[in-house]
Amino acid sequence: MRVVLTGAGSGIGHALALMFRDRGDQLVLLVRSAERAAAMQADFPAAEFVVADLAEPGTLHGLGREIEGTVDALVHCAGVVALAPVGAARLDSWEHQLAVNLLAPAVVTRELLPALRASLGSVVFVNSTAGLTAGAGWSAYSASKFGLRALAESLRAEEPAVRVATVYPGRTATPMQQMVHKQEGRTYDPSQWTQPETVAASILGVLDMPPDATVTDVMFGRPRPREKSQVNL
Repeated sequence: MRVVLTGAGSGIGHALALMFRDRGDQLVLLVRSAERAAAMQADFPAAEFVVADLAEPGTLHGLGREIEGTVDALVHCAGVVALAPVGAARLDSWEHQLAVNLLAPAVVTRELLPALRASLGSVVFVNSTAGLTAGAGWSAYSASKFGLRALAESLRAEEPAVRVATVYPGRTATPMQQMVHKQEGRTYDPSQWTQPETVAASILGVLDMPPDATVTDVMFGRPRPREKSQVNL
């Protein structure tokens, strides 16, 4: 399988890239700079690196010509988050989150659609439970993820030859989650949250489905407590 993947530098995307690598899939990794590519080369020596700044979606035009050959799967794992109440959120924060989380996936998908149609391929959007419900302080991030959900649903309706799935992780033990906890003023304990490898395994399951079935949505709930509660009998 030849896979185009964003967000392979950390978190869920990194765990997924390692799984693809270890089972022998061909990887095309979209990275934001040549320096980032060089830093990741040791972990992914056989991967093809394409410099693509997702924070600047206008620069992604023509990406489909840059990535030549078969594309069996496109997986969108990249994402950014910055918490702020509606009354205090800065415009540049809104623009950055919408660009990386929504506009860039839309442009990259459009650019690779001809190859995906030809291979009867798959597109997986790694969304968030914040793309299903929005809480206080999450307006910009949730808006980008609600939009990503709409993008996936429209793509599925328009492209019957392409399998389209959305994965909705809850809080996952990633560097992004550590940053969110810091913004929330909370102590971060990664052992209490879903591990990125668990989410990555679910994405592989979606991609490996036989051709007679399609998974459209995978939703994660809150993990069970790691320790049994004490019950007074």
